[in-house]
Amino acid sequence: MTTSLPHAVDPRALTGVLDGRWSHVRRDARENLHDPELLPVYGESMAEARQRVTRMARKIADSGRVSLGFPKEYGGEGDVGGSVTAIEMLAFTDLSLMVKAGVQWGLFGGAVQALGTQRHHDAYLRDIMSFELPGCFAMTETGHGSDVQQLRTTCTYDPATQTFDLHTPHEAARKDYIGNAAKDGRMAVVFAQLVTQGTNHGVHAWLVPIRDEQGDPMPGVTIGDDGPKAGLNGVDNGRLTFDHVPVPRDMLLDRYGQVAPDGTYTSDIENETRRFFTMLGTLVRGRVSVGGSAAAAAKLALDIVVRYGDTRRQFSAPGADREILLNDYLVHQRKLLPALATTYALHFAQEELVGTMHDVQAAEELDEGAQRELESRAAGLKAAQTWHATRTIQMCREACGGAGYLQENRLPHLKADTDVFTTFEGDNTVLLQLVAKGLLTGYRDAFGSLDGWGKVGFVADMVRETVLERTAARGLIARLVDAVPGRDDEVPLLDRGWQLKMLEDREKHVLESAIRRLRGGAEAASSPARPVRPFDVFNDVQDHVLRAAQAHIDRIVLEAFVAGIERTTDADARALLDRVCDLYALSTIEADRAWFLEHGRLTPTRAKALIAAVNALVKELRPHMVTLVDAFAIPEEWKGAAILREEDDRQEAMATHDVAAGDAELRRGTATSVEVPPGQ
Repeated sequence: MTTSLPHAVDPRALTGVLDGRWSHVRRDARENLHDPELLPVYGESMAEARQRVTRMARKIADSGRVSLGFPKEYGGEGDVGGSVTAIEMLAFTDLSLMVKAGVQWGLFGGAVQALGTQRHHDAYLRDIMSFELPGCFAMTETGHGSDVQQLRTTCTYDPATQTFDLHTPHEAARKDYIGNAAKDGRMAVVFAQLVTQGTNHGVHAWLVPIRDEQGDPMPGVTIGDDGPKAGLNGVDNGRLTFDHVPVPRDMLLDRYGQVAPDGTYTSDIENETRRFFTMLGTLVRGRVSVGGSAAAAAKLALDIVVRYGDTRRQFSAPGADREILLNDYLVHQRKLLPALATTYALHFAQEELVGTMHDVQAAEELDEGAQRELESRAAGLKAAQTWHATRTIQMCREACGGAGYLQENRLPHLKADTDVFTTFEGDNTVLLQLVAKGLLTGYRDAFGSLDGWGKVGFVADMVRETVLERTAARGLIARLVDAVPGRDDEVPLLDRGWQLKMLEDREKHVLESAIRRLRGGAEAASSPARPVRPFDVFNDVQDHVLRAAQAHIDRIVLEAFVAGIERTTDADARALLDRVCDLYALSTIEADRAWFLEHGRLTPTRAKALIAAVNALVKELRPHMVTLVDAFAIPEEWKGAAILREEDDRQEAMATHDVAAGDAELRRGTATSVEVPPGQ
């Protein structure tokens, strides 16, 4: 049973819910980040953009806002969640500045903090925080991006000199796309294979000076410039190669692996692969920041297009004097409102993720299970948010017509600057495989190899018992799902339990069938008559496994939205969020209704009813479109879109014209209907 929406909802009530745990960080940014140079400058050259962004990075450092995530003993606040939220808020200004800040204080500073020990912290953290020591995060190589474990750069220890020899063996091993490298960076955290006493101990990280005080490359270091890019012109991406560069032993960031003066290697984590993933897991903050920043860009684009559509008119209805507002067209609502609903859903999922990350990383002892779950969740949401931003910003660009193609209206900048988000901090397709691996690993660890899993019924039982690890509003969601009657076609489409159950059933079914296919492939691989390579077993079902990962993400995002509504205390705001959640759930099901039809979860009649329900929802939400973007609380000066100022002026002019026309009509009506006394 649904209730009608209130006539009007105070957007501040929605903002209070959206701002969440780190509302003070969001409020501080809105109140204080007002330097005009924070915004993109349309038409500036790459050199000008780099200079401006570097200036602003120094100003941000001087403000103290970059210190949130660093330890208190070095002038920070030890607030990991606050630091990620601050980066997200910076993304509303210039995305080049956000990336520059992310490289300096998230990746470079974060690596020193997470992988180094106290001597590294004492020596470098304060200068990193103040931007006195601009740095780089040199992981990616030209020939190895996603496959970090197979990097080719080597760092070989020589006990006679007490130094490592850092070397780029061939062109494909050069460090590439490295932020801060082309112009500003003086030191880099360099990832390479650690070799000592003739043994390779896998990928580790070192602090390596790359420029001297005068800005010249250090001996043996060659620095190149990646040059113009599709976007992010303010970020000085560059290339680094090392020709037998000596690195002192104490520059190894040795929290997880140590090398003694005689070359003996020790680590508390004996397994090389486990050690590698533990090291990378501590750096998850960058991936979480990229997802949140992409979401900020999508919010900004939606804010611009919704306001434009609420003033821009096009075509007249028969018999009407005025043209129709763009936002009054169903096709426009169909574009904007599902994107808005997804943006809200992803916001709640991001807020939950940041809270989890903060709690996991603030714990005194590392919980490896919680860390693995965090990495999987961060990977999935980063993929979901960056793909959503790419689709949404393009849609917003088109919805603004030719105006959306002009740089002065911000959308081209957002489109260009966020395009790379789908491939940096993890290629999205690879990240979905990481999510899928997390879903499958639990079964492998608990029940052995795929070929030993027994009958199909046993697999289905495992899926039911294991797959649905909930992180938000566990009890509420379980009650909603359990309350759904047996016959789906009799349940109202707006029943929250039914919506949750649909996404839950899809995830379980897709994962269960992927496991069956993997098991079948494993059985074939063990056949002596016709052996199959293990790679082929997985490769043959890769599309299926990725679909399972996507279904998993859709489900956890909906659950996060439900949890967000549950903690909303304002009745009107809760009613509006409830309807937005309906739209997210039904539009997600509608987008994959072919699967639901194929697998008997929807009848053809109910599938048609689903389309009608989405149409009804967007019409019902039409009066609240501006309220929904108002709730993002984006300061006017951050938007940087001439289209909004022009439409305000046009609207004012049209209102003046309407008043004048009304006065004239009134005068004409008075002259014809009222007898005027002579002489008047």
